[in-house]
Amino acid sequence: MFYIRTLIIVSCLALGFLSCKTDTKKESVSDSGSLQVTVRTENLYEELFACKSVTDVQSFLDKHPYLSDWYFTDAPVAKAELPAHLFQILQNNDFRAFKVQLDSIIGDRNVSIINPLKEAFGQIAKFYPQFKAPEVKFMVTGFAGNDLYISDSLIVIGLDYFGGPKAMYRPDVYDYQLKRYQKEYIVPSIIFFMSNKYNLVNASDRTLLADMIGYGKGYEFVKQVMPNTPDSLILGYSEESLTRTYNSQEAIWSFFVSNKLLYENTDLKKQKFIGERPFTTEIGNEVPGGIGRWIGWRIVSRYVTENPNVTLPELMKNDNAANILQASGYKGQKDEEE
Repeated sequence: MFYIRTLIIVSCLALGFLSCKTDTKKESVSDSGSLQVTVRTENLYEELFACKSVTDVQSFLDKHPYLSDWYFTDAPVAKAELPAHLFQILQNNDFRAFKVQLDSIIGDRNVSIINPLKEAFGQIAKFYPQFKAPEVKFMVTGFAGNDLYISDSLIVIGLDYFGGPKAMYRPDVYDYQLKRYQKEYIVPSIIFFMSNKYNLVNASDRTLLADMIGYGKGYEFVKQVMPNTPDSLILGYSEESLTRTYNSQEAIWSFFVSNKLLYENTDLKKQKFIGERPFTTEIGNEVPGGIGRWIGWRIVSRYVTENPNVTLPELMKNDNAANILQASGYKGQKDEEE
């Protein structure tokens, strides 16, 4: 899914040379609403910035081979040329100024990223006792790497992507995607991606409805794991767009039903309603892109409301999209009309 260059969804970072400084520590947290978890964090980009030569950078990459294998998958140069490319970036005074600015914009990473992640991991552990929190590493490479790399054991966050509108440099994505490249979107994007592990889907069901419900279950996973997170940060819609869409959902739902879209199985047509777009012009220029994802979440949300005994793991294991729709009773209504 994230939500971006891959935002939401793919990157891996790490750096190391023997002379480069490592900032590694263990952190744990516990509160009344989540289980205690331990998260290892590492500030890899400080290691990278301490490297004094191409040889140092090569040693750094050798120490952390997963960077070359996973994080730099979309690097603008071949793997053999990556050390020299990164060292050239490090020599750029504007890039170093950008790094200093990023440190200021991101601020205390414990407050903005690590603690919210630990709380979310603690909630996941409540639902899935076998869950083990992945390590979290931070990177800054001048957009040479990906925005996020996420696996069961490792998360690498490319902070250069998430400087927001005040940053000296922004990632090369469409304007409508830029709003999601801010620090507030990092944790919801990670948790949404991690929901894929638990989100059972029926591979034989190729309908648009199945895709919508799949996204909806992912968003509901984030909401239940991070209950205080605004829907706008989970979906990537602005508050204004979200309010407008919510108030127009009866007409939007009517469009899906009257055009017999729910059981559409043509990929090209399905992408018009679940793919990355600034607007869903087929319905209207003020209807945001990916509107099918949002409708899918509305269906799932109604399903959870109508079936309060269904646990999050049970919801995520339910791969019967038609059953979820029927049991939700959703027909485009607002919550206050329930």
